[in-house]
Amino acid sequence: MSLKNIHFILVRPQIGENIGSVARAIKNFSIKNLRIVNPRCNWPNQRAIATSVGAKDILKSTKIYNTIEESIGDLDLVFASTSRIRKVNKKIIPILDLKKKIKKQKKIGIIFGPEASGLSNDEVNCADYLVKIPSNEKFSSLNLSHSAIIFCFQIFNFFNQKKVIYRSNYKSSIATKSEVNKFLNFIIKNLDKKGFLQPKHKRKSMLRNINNIFHRMNLSEQEIRILLGIFATLNDFNKKT
Repeated sequence: MSLKNIHFILVRPQIGENIGSVARAIKNFSIKNLRIVNPRCNWPNQRAIATSVGAKDILKSTKIYNTIEESIGDLDLVFASTSRIRKVNKKIIPILDLKKKIKKQKKIGIIFGPEASGLSNDEVNCADYLVKIPSNEKFSSLNLSHSAIIFCFQIFNFFNQKKVIYRSNYKSSIATKSEVNKFLNFIIKNLDKKGFLQPKHKRKSMLRNINNIFHRMNLSEQEIRILLGIFATLNDFNKKT
């Protein structure tokens, strides 16, 4: 199984902008399947399209259902998002444990209720598990799209087995110790001229600290050149004034 078999299901959504934001969120994490049960806003919805930004294709392929039962009929495993503890005979898990329950060979549905009330107890009966996002106990209700994107992140990480390494496009090489030392000699020479490294008995300690600062910074060749230019300009400016 892959992310192709993950289905996000919005039950009775009320606000077009939230639907568009959910479409954008799931596309951010390579999930393509969005289902809507009995939308309370007009559908198709222009506000949803506007909010989806680059995820209009998700909305275009969204399937509309009359009942929650129809929307999950072809699925193997269903999770329902909830912000509160229910008096129902269902296993409730924190979202961090979601990956322990997902079965890669199964078609999976994630159900979200309407913005104002969430899913009813009758509606959560169709789920295998209820999933709660740990949050402020006194203010636990999340925006629909915010809740969806947290689920997306957890699911995406579960299926993405590759170790992600990000490399900067910055081109300048790291400055050699020789280049850093030349820069430091330039600074120290000018600091001596200005009488900064005083009193004499503190000179060694001050030099040690200055050296530590710039050797610790892992400066690039370009950054060394910029710093040299800055200090040279300041030196010339002081001479003129």
